[in-house]
Amino acid sequence: MSELGPIDEYRDLFENAPCGYLTTGPDGRITKVNATLIAWTGFEADNFIGRRVHQFLNMAGRIYYETHIAPLLRMQGFFNEFALDFETATGERLPVIAHAVERRDADGGLLFTALVVIKATDRRRYERQLVDSRSELQRGLATERETAELREQFIAVLGHDLRNPLAAISAGARILQRSGALQEHKHLRVLDMINSTVTRMSDLIDNILDFARGRLGGGIKLSRDGNRPLEPVLEQVVDELRTASPQRVIETSFEIAEPVNCDRTRIGQLVSNLIGNALTHGARDQPVHVGAKTEGGVFELWVANAGEPIPAAAIEKLFEPFFRGDVRDSRQGLGLGLHIASQIAQAHGGRLDVTSTLDETRFVFKMPLVRAVP
Repeated sequence: MSELGPIDEYRDLFENAPCGYLTTGPDGRITKVNATLIAWTGFEADNFIGRRVHQFLNMAGRIYYETHIAPLLRMQGFFNEFALDFETATGERLPVIAHAVERRDADGGLLFTALVVIKATDRRRYERQLVDSRSELQRGLATERETAELREQFIAVLGHDLRNPLAAISAGARILQRSGALQEHKHLRVLDMINSTVTRMSDLIDNILDFARGRLGGGIKLSRDGNRPLEPVLEQVVDELRTASPQRVIETSFEIAEPVNCDRTRIGQLVSNLIGNALTHGARDQPVHVGAKTEGGVFELWVANAGEPIPAAAIEKLFEPFFRGDVRDSRQGLGLGLHIASQIAQAHGGRLDVTSTLDETRFVFKMPLVRAVP
């Protein structure tokens, strides 16, 4: 099989191009037409040569071409993206999208005009397929990437963080089994350890469930109650965390003078997550400060700790799920606590903010006081 020469290659490319192609001379008569356009229209090549373009258009196309396209083409030398309706040999309508351009010599004399057309149906189908495939690809990639990242992060941190609490429960149970009646005080200490560990596991599970509900679109549901005081709930949370971390100091200052119409359980969860974060990341030889007050129609709650400041880059992602920053593995959590706390704040119509300096890292939750329904 012999190879095609340059002229034959050009001829093959011209004749079998996926688009229709014709040229007209300076007098406006067709001088060349390719096999593609011949096949589309059903006319023979001899039917085209010597005739004018408008003779192959339907009536509306003829008027549009002669009154609009041709004059502008002569003025500017080209015309991009215009629609025409060819008429086939059988009298059927053939909608196309066309592009026309003139070629002139060095003196400005017109050599020929080239007209390139594609079927409008092919163009629309191609564009639709392109848009659909791009959208489908983007959705698929985004979903796959998000699912993979969440699955990997979740499995890694869940396996790590639940292993230690379960080990503590198992060890405590074994100690109780081996203990005698004369070691009752030791039993009590072990039971305290078990209770604090169970509390921590419950908090982890609550955060996981809340995150899952949020991902499914349910959001955080509230059961507001402004008729019961909030301060006992805050004191209970602090006491539980003091028991769980007896070596740490947690100082409180509560001045809640007005009713706070809120979900008391959720606010307890919020402050528990904030204190837990302060105990994990704060300076171990400095106290954690917890405060709450009502003033000027606003309920404000804060948790502050000393220690290394949070980097600015980390603050931007602090309330994102699974973000844990750079801490030792033995002190990492699921990375959901601050995210859930921020979601609880938003559900109450408030917001959770953070400031971090060399002196102090402080999380502040503020929400408007809403009158309780009698």
